[in-house]
Amino acid sequence: MVTDPGRTRRVTAALADVGHVEAVNEVMGPYDIVVEIVTESLADIRPILSDQIRVIEGVESTTSLVTLPHEAQPPA
Repeated sequence: MVTDPGRTRRVTAALADVGHVEAVNEVMGPYDIVVEIVTESLADIRPILSDQIRVIEGVESTTSLVTLPHEAQPPA
């Protein structure tokens, strides 16, 4: 996510209180924070984003990426 300059640490602290948040990391690059959210279904993500994350003061934008489960393959 991208935050308002100067509010990244406040946003990071607020994200720690959001349900389903497993990890919050400040990063360098085009984004300021990467948040890992774990839910039972994709349908559960929308209300978390709209009702709990995007309303945090200082959040300018979010980008969502969905990870897919994979089976570990032994080295060739």
